[in-house]
Amino acid sequence: MCGAVFRRITSKAGIGEDWTPRELRHSFVSIMSDSGVPLETIADLVGHAGTAVTEKVYRHQLRPVITQGAEAMNTVFGRSESA
Repeated sequence: MCGAVFRRITSKAGIGEDWTPRELRHSFVSIMSDSGVPLETIADLVGHAGTAVTEKVYRHQLRPVITQGAEAMNTVFGRSESA
């Protein structure tokens, strides 16, 4: 797929024009994993023969990063965990 065509698609989808197919693939795997989809199913969906590449290369744990960022912002702005 031509880069210009891909940028038009991502722009129309409302996610901007700075994406590459590779980034969307990594995001897809990470979001599916964080949503509890079994690794075997994700590997199947992205066309991997096994789970090793899916797990080591494509899956990036989003939830811990988001949680750490939120906790840091709460500390900066003085919010307690119970708020």
